[in-house]
Amino acid sequence: MSSVNFEKAEKNARLRDIQNDKVLTEEELEIANKLQAKANAKGMKLVPEKKVKSRVKFAQIIQENWLYLNSINYLTVAEKAFLLDIAPYVGFLSNCIVEDIKAKSQVPCTQESLGKKIGKNKSQMSKILKPLIEKGIIARSITGGEDYNAKSYALFLNPNIIYCGDRDSVNDTLKAIFYRSPKELKKLPVKLF
Repeated sequence: MSSVNFEKAEKNARLRDIQNDKVLTEEELEIANKLQAKANAKGMKLVPEKKVKSRVKFAQIIQENWLYLNSINYLTVAEKAFLLDIAPYVGFLSNCIVEDIKAKSQVPCTQESLGKKIGKNKSQMSKILKPLIEKGIIARSITGGEDYNAKSYALFLNPNIIYCGDRDSVNDTLKAIFYRSPKELKKLPVKLF
């Protein structure tokens, strides 16, 4: 198929899509086609913004950083397994470990509650969390009092390792939490902030 035929097919497809959506007038459509032709001549493509249709919850592993951490043996096998176990509880945009990722108002998961969710007792949780906090992979922040005036902590996952949210717009509070990091994390190949 020649490039002229291909461009004509693309134009017809765009016309059909736009006519189906009825978002542009004929005059606006002509302007859009001229802009697209100009962009094509420069090796660019104008792409309409697509509406998010999927409500799938996900946490993303920053692959290059994970590979880097593996290459320097920064995490133990148990720590890697723990991070994968807690990934389903990472709150959207906050990267806080939460009770229910589907809840409109996300409540931080306590260390004890998280342990129950992933099958670890209090001692095991303390043993795995302490080095991850020291390594800058997890941060712990006081959230207020629980029963009997005991302190309650929220756990946050370093977004440069695993992130749940818009990579181009990391929450300022989250940036502040992980602003200081061990020297090994300063050498991460990909930094979201």
